[in-house]
Amino acid sequence: MAFLDIAHVGKTFGAASVVNDVNLAIEKGEFVTLLGPSGCGKTTLLRMIAGFESASSGSIHIDGHDVTLQRARQRRVGMVFQSYALFPTMTVADNIAYGLKIAREPKSAIAERVEQMMKLIRLSQHAQHYPWQLSGGQQQRVALARALASSPRLLLLDEPLSALDAKIRVALRDEIRALQRKLGITTLFVTHDQEEALSLSDRVVVMNEGRIEQVGTPFEIYNFPRTRFVASFVGTLNILNSRVLDEASGLVEVDGQTVTVARLRRSGHGERTLALRPEAVVLESPLAGRNSLMATIEEVNFLGSVVRLRARLQETVLSFDIFNDPGQTLPQRGSRVALGFSHDNLLELEAS
Repeated sequence: MAFLDIAHVGKTFGAASVVNDVNLAIEKGEFVTLLGPSGCGKTTLLRMIAGFESASSGSIHIDGHDVTLQRARQRRVGMVFQSYALFPTMTVADNIAYGLKIAREPKSAIAERVEQMMKLIRLSQHAQHYPWQLSGGQQQRVALARALASSPRLLLLDEPLSALDAKIRVALRDEIRALQRKLGITTLFVTHDQEEALSLSDRVVVMNEGRIEQVGTPFEIYNFPRTRFVASFVGTLNILNSRVLDEASGLVEVDGQTVTVARLRRSGHGERTLALRPEAVVLESPLAGRNSLMATIEEVNFLGSVVRLRARLQETVLSFDIFNDPGQTLPQRGSRVALGFSHDNLLELEAS
């Protein structure tokens, strides 16, 4: 059994089903992210693991122990909230010590642990400050230290960076990942931000409408999405509707032109939905061994280091970027161009 084992977990509120038959296994020391749009069930799942919500069905095991019916305080789980949830009338040191005092730890042990946590988050000089005297990033670091002070066996983070500005978010997410690696604590992180998920995680769990769509490493999720939802939600994407001409060779037709798919997932002829990442597309003359599509340039947008182009086949429109090269002549609107890409870059999607 995995360190965190979630089996057939569901949650309903009245007639509304918010989480549907979720199965997930997380190993000790892993950093796993639940990624999905608002309302997809990721925070509800996190709260069930923490014990703040009861599961309507299924079971939750932590470190081999069934915690499905246990109260939150019995689970030895640390939780960091989006809103920080610091006590405004307590100092930084007292906020960090709060859980230890509730657990009736000896005063000497509490003082030693608080000092360790203050050093860990590099805020020792702010021990006697109040939350309102700190920046947003500092407050979130205090919330993290409070969650870690009681030595939880599992750390849960519910969109902890969403209230911060972009620059602080990047710096703090690097700090969170460095702390997690240093402590080796199993961590489950919730976000709707794909960049956070891809940069932080050992594995990403993509959720949609209460269900898990795909689980994989950031590399797998981005490069080999299984469904149209995953492909569209994680990164930008070109969608091509195609018809299979020769299943054995992977030959398909897109808007009257033929290309080859390296791997067709389903057998049989008929229509297929294909995905093509913009970065896989280049302007080039047709080359043997590579796919090529003739298209008409519709838009050319200069963005500094890159130039973003949009080209139309017939019904299908492809977007792609090229690097800005002062010595290169950019295609003009209305010009015909050849768009090249590898057979491996064309992916067949399952139905969502």
